[in-house]
Amino acid sequence: MAERSFVEEVKKLRLGDGEVFSGEGILAVTKALLESGVSYVAGYQGAPISHLMDVLADAQDILTEHGIRFENSASEATAAASLAASVNYPLRGAVTFKATVGTNVASDALANLASGGVKGGALIIVGEDYGEGSSIMQERSHAFAMKSQMWMLDPRPNLPCIVQAVKDGFDLSEASNTPVMLQLRIRACHVHGQFVASDNKAAKFSLKEAMEHPERDVDRIVLPPASFLHEKEKVEQRWPAAIKFIEERQLNEFFGDEHDDVGLIIQGGGYNSAIRALEHLDLADVFGESKIPLYVMNVAYPLIDSELIRFCEGKRAVLVLEEGQPNFVEQNIAAILNRTDLEVALHGKDFLPMAGEYNTQTMLKGIRAFLEHYGRIEPIPAPKPRVVPRTEDTGSTVKVEVAQLNDVVEAAEVKPMGSLDENVHARPPGFCTGCPERPIFTAMKLVERELGEHHVSADIGCHLFSILPPFNLGNTTMGYGLGGAAASALNTTSSKKRAISVMGDGGFWHNGLTSGIANSVFNQSDNLTIVVDNSYTAATGGQDILSSKAKNETRSTGHLIEKAARGVGVNWLQTVKRTYDLKAMTNTLREALTTSVKGPKVVIAQSECMLNRQRRERGQVRKAVAAGERVVRERFGVDPDTCTGDHSCIRLSGCPSLSIRPNPDPLRTDPVATVMNSCVGCGLCGEVSHAAILCPSFYRAQIISNPTSMDSFREKWRRRIISWFQRRSAAKRDQYAF
Repeated sequence: MAERSFVEEVKKLRLGDGEVFSGEGILAVTKALLESGVSYVAGYQGAPISHLMDVLADAQDILTEHGIRFENSASEATAAASLAASVNYPLRGAVTFKATVGTNVASDALANLASGGVKGGALIIVGEDYGEGSSIMQERSHAFAMKSQMWMLDPRPNLPCIVQAVKDGFDLSEASNTPVMLQLRIRACHVHGQFVASDNKAAKFSLKEAMEHPERDVDRIVLPPASFLHEKEKVEQRWPAAIKFIEERQLNEFFGDEHDDVGLIIQGGGYNSAIRALEHLDLADVFGESKIPLYVMNVAYPLIDSELIRFCEGKRAVLVLEEGQPNFVEQNIAAILNRTDLEVALHGKDFLPMAGEYNTQTMLKGIRAFLEHYGRIEPIPAPKPRVVPRTEDTGSTVKVEVAQLNDVVEAAEVKPMGSLDENVHARPPGFCTGCPERPIFTAMKLVERELGEHHVSADIGCHLFSILPPFNLGNTTMGYGLGGAAASALNTTSSKKRAISVMGDGGFWHNGLTSGIANSVFNQSDNLTIVVDNSYTAATGGQDILSSKAKNETRSTGHLIEKAARGVGVNWLQTVKRTYDLKAMTNTLREALTTSVKGPKVVIAQSECMLNRQRRERGQVRKAVAAGERVVRERFGVDPDTCTGDHSCIRLSGCPSLSIRPNPDPLRTDPVATVMNSCVGCGLCGEVSHAAILCPSFYRAQIISNPTSMDSFREKWRRRIISWFQRRSAAKRDQYAF
């Protein structure tokens, strides 16, 4: 069950020539693939292009009509390797994954593909997860494109440019026999807009033809002596062919008055932010008409010498707006200009931050400084100091001298404001309300009290939130499915403790089965691996995987993780079928860490992802209630008269639905716990309290919609009995009052 369904939106993929397409960037990419005559598409989900995989999954009928093979790949390496179909056959293929982590996983296949080259168009659509909103290490795909000599497109973030970039990418790939990377930023993936559609095209060369007429070319295989000739071929044939195609197709764009003596050079992906910054400086309008010359590189690599020289001619200075470090583009431009006699000053990181995302505010500051330096705009006058009235409170104050209109004003005392970190409480990311992974780490904390701290090797996925409060578990994370491998060096007989590694079911099937579990078996590891089985790749949007329990018409599901682990040789394996059973979860972990049995230990912790479960069940509940059916929902609460204010339920759970409120007892000052309406009734808070201090303050309540007559009868008598006991208790208190 994916995070988002595109069943309705994919109907737009049938639009024909001349019709106007309105929608999201991800949907537009899919339409562009159909219009390009693609033969096969593969990929691995992950922000910011995870929705592209969801769109393709929901468009199965359209893809089938056009003979397009689509696969949810097991990993990014699997997806990239599928592009091998374009090496010997004129088949157009596209793959997609999150960069740069996906590119790293796929690097072996991509490097081999780039070395031997392709006959059919090969397009790698990478979600450039850089800067604000990113969940990964701050790197760029640019370096990989340069290293392997693959061309990289970075289109302006609007739908017509994105769609055209897809089509140009296939043409460029075929013209230069080189795979092409198309990078889309987070905002570009989700931008909305319009473009004029074309008819969908069937592939000129079908998969059926390739199967029935197999071809091979030894020169395309990366094996000596052919591999030594590939590099020469890249430089002497493919590179010139790419340059010629880019120039003739005019993929890069020039804007503004080319006769101005200053200019800006920017990659297509940063165009919108740059225009917005110029608009703030009254140097561009809302339609993108710039008064400053712009050279927009929709092709980020390779750079086109002739176009750069043409742009820089007659200019005193140009500013390169390049996100990230190293400054590949700025260095490349410097080398190109160094070979000419142009007297133009090249600027970049001297006016802009060395690293980090260049949003509008950052670009505005850098462009303003550059234009002020060259007298293109007037400097902003310094604001007149404001006279601050004297305050009688002298605690934590500083003295400042204020001069206004050349008059010396008496020194005023002002309180320092402090930084944002000092005034705003940090809000780290955490598990969703009712997340079945939370009790796993609660159990680990409880076991830690008994056995002491253990080294915990974390992994990519929702479970990575365990490194943050309130659990504070996890020492390292090395990559998707690499939790077990990251603890491999700590498999030692010199300590009685065992290292713990964690991976999700998505990570298990992606990489963890071989690099983690099988590796532990082969090397006779004595460590513990916890596999979190929530039935989906929850972290990437809730897509189905091999072990998903839901039936999938186009995928094979229901394959047990336990069978796969035992199949590679794991002997000590236990499955906890309900992670909310904190007692069972704690006992299983304790046994795994203390058993005398040698060899790798695996604990599979199962419970469905609560987010996906709620997406499915809430719709069903709404329909049932609207239809007048009896619906029972559970939620938990705290009796404020019983709560001691210990708050172990919060410390060992961290559920967002748990909070505190003032104690109703005037003789007690500690606030009491409370359960907010966001509670989904998982019961962990009560389980935690009982496991920690036998807290009796939690109660479970049932909320009944459309109650039957029997429900009403029971409720009536319950109220009467409770009222009778309350009156009796009050009478006893009055009897002993004095």
